[in-house]
Amino acid sequence: MLQFVFNRRELIRAAAAFAAATGSVAKAQSTWPAKPVMLVVPFPAGGGTDAFARPLSAQFTKQTGKQLIIDNKGGAGGTLGAGIASRAANDGYTLFMGAVHHTIAPAMYPRLDYDLERDFVPLTLVASVPQVVVVNPKNITAPDFAAFLELIRKSPGRFNYGSAGTGTSHHLAGELFKQQTRTFITHIPYTGAGPALRDLVSGQVDMMFDGLGSSAAHIKGGRIKALMVSGGKRNPAFPDVPCAAELGLPDYTVTTWYGLWAPKGTPTDAQARIVEEVRRAVQADELKAIWASQGAEFSNFSQQQFASFVSGEIKRWTQVVKASGAKLD
Repeated sequence: MLQFVFNRRELIRAAAAFAAATGSVAKAQSTWPAKPVMLVVPFPAGGGTDAFARPLSAQFTKQTGKQLIIDNKGGAGGTLGAGIASRAANDGYTLFMGAVHHTIAPAMYPRLDYDLERDFVPLTLVASVPQVVVVNPKNITAPDFAAFLELIRKSPGRFNYGSAGTGTSHHLAGELFKQQTRTFITHIPYTGAGPALRDLVSGQVDMMFDGLGSSAAHIKGGRIKALMVSGGKRNPAFPDVPCAAELGLPDYTVTTWYGLWAPKGTPTDAQARIVEEVRRAVQADELKAIWASQGAEFSNFSQQQFASFVSGEIKRWTQVVKASGAKLD
């Protein structure tokens, strides 16, 4: 009987100690973020990912009181930065802002040092924008899409297009365009959309198949000209730019989207808080205005919905890569 009482007392003490410990852990975890958070952006500054990462960073900092520090790690079509982020500490203080490019990469790069679905936790979709065909107006003087198409058909290989790198959506959008219009344009890969866009503006390259988010300011400023947005409807931010469907390309649909991941093993409470803060941020008036000005939309996906979306995109782009015959340059 005494032994039973002793064991019972020990069990009660152990249970109390466990409850205190777990309560302390929960209390500690609920303080996230307790320090600045690093956001790995796998492209150089000035590209589409940056166009959404920087406003998001500013709003996040405003909301939480802790900095969201952007770390640009460009190279290899966005896969270099992805690999770095996949090996970061999974304590909730390193995030990764990837894009549609990262669902194309598995079909283009046979030996990636990371697996998007295995090594990361999907958090949320941040923004999605249609792809847009933009040209340097001095290099390509065609007044509209029909004239542009006639021009490049007459001179196969004379004109070129810049991309954020081999295997990115910019590259694949160009390959799809060539396939569906039966044209040939030379591909010039860069280390990110920012450098490619700068060379488009300066006239070093003739055109791009860019995400509308990064091209928007240059289109409005007259530095580049938009001839077509992909998909079946015009974009509200650029109502004068015709869509692919009305120009005779009903199957030309390419969307550039940007999403947020964390290294696998990141605490679930930190994951939930990150998703909550992103949702709050994109509903802020400042970000709503920025997203609208860039023709972007926000889809309020759950984490599971985002994970399913990513899986579907990987399958879709694998098929596109095979059909187009796109290869590493």
